[in-house]
Amino acid sequence: MKSSFYFFAIYVFLFCSCAEPKVRRPKQHSTTSFYKEVIDQNKKLNALEKQKIENLLSKDTLNTYYSSPNGFWYTYNQKDSTNVNKSPVSGDLITISFDIKDITNNVLYENRTVDYKVDKEDFIPALQEGVKLMKEGEQVTFVIPSYRAFGVTGDGNKIGINQTIKSTLTLQKIKEE
Repeated sequence: MKSSFYFFAIYVFLFCSCAEPKVRRPKQHSTTSFYKEVIDQNKKLNALEKQKIENLLSKDTLNTYYSSPNGFWYTYNQKDSTNVNKSPVSGDLITISFDIKDITNNVLYENRTVDYKVDKEDFIPALQEGVKLMKEGEQVTFVIPSYRAFGVTGDGNKIGINQTIKSTLTLQKIKEE
């Protein structure tokens, strides 16, 4: 009786172990859908930020703001009416002074004067494009959405994450290269 039980157990074991192995398919992880969700969320946040900026600028009846194709707004505080001066181009060394404020005009960084080589040094992306719109002696106030300034990281100090900033910039001198 015991031998027939062992014989039966060995038979079942051999029968089951000789079966074809089942192929296990890898799990499908879709990172594309995650990225699409993040992109859609960022588009919504950027649209809300743009709407907030446009509402704020429409209330400023003293200044005329121009929309840049580079994603920021600007107004001239002091404009060169002679059209004698030219705008800086890539590679020019310019001297600028600027401050940085939040959207409600609270000063984040006091006025600073720096030398900047146009398009050759790291600077706030919107201001890199903005200085090319200016001429020597002009003063312009830029309103910069977060995605054209310091973005989702802020500057790690006074500028927070996703913070819209304003900067009044004066182009003092252009040294052509």
